Amino acid sequence: MVNPTSYCCVNTAVPILRFYLDQAADHRAHLRLSLPSIRSLIAAVSLESEHGWDKDIKVLVFLHWLAHAASYKAITDHHGKFLDVFVGYPGSVHDSRVLRNSPVYAGSLYPPPGKCILRDGGYLCLSAPICLITPYREPVQNPVQARFNSKHSRARSIVERAFGMMKARWRSLYFKALEVSPVFVPEVVACCSVLHKLNLFNGDIVEPVEEDHDDGPPSTPQP
Repeated sequence: MVNPTSYCCVNTAVPILRFYLDQAADHRAHLRLSLPSIRSLIAAVSLESEHGWDKDIKVLVFLHWLAHAASYKAITDHHGKFLDVFVGYPGSVHDSRVLRNSPVYAGSLYPPPGKCILRDGGYLCLSAPICLITPYREPVQNPVQARFNSKHSRARSIVERAFGMMKARWRSLYFKALEVSPVFVPEVVACCSVLHKLNLFNGDIVEPVEEDHDDGPPSTPQP
């Protein structure tokens, strides 16, 4: 008797499928969701055309991208010109760890004496090896702290505006490059940063893509 065979089968050699089908694996370590949550998400997603493992693979790839997309940190001056860009760590790495491993932090390269870097509440306030000032934690205790946070957010929005301008100018390149290969992400972001600075020097300004502010009200663009 000939055993019946299906017209197709799952290729368990594909790493993300092999990991997904491993019942004993800790899926939260790589996809940030437990296996039951992943299955619930797959069941809840509706595609126009569903065939075989198509939906499962798309959801798994998207979750992997969310968990491991490249992280990049930048320092700008008060005009939005990039002074330093550090790219290459996966998005799953905490911001503070990326900072500690950056050349600026390790070598105390910036800011100069008497100056400081403004960062959001995801970092610690530091005086060494670099001077880093963060906002007061919410809820604030008094109007002085609230005013400080508001001014801090407005000043820090300059770097968000700089990234918004890069996205507005190189929308296709900026996003598609991240989908090609993580190997090319540092080069692409670094090139965009250099070109952005060159454009500012020549007065070539574009309206930025709006960015969300994680604390405080957004700044009002100045003419």
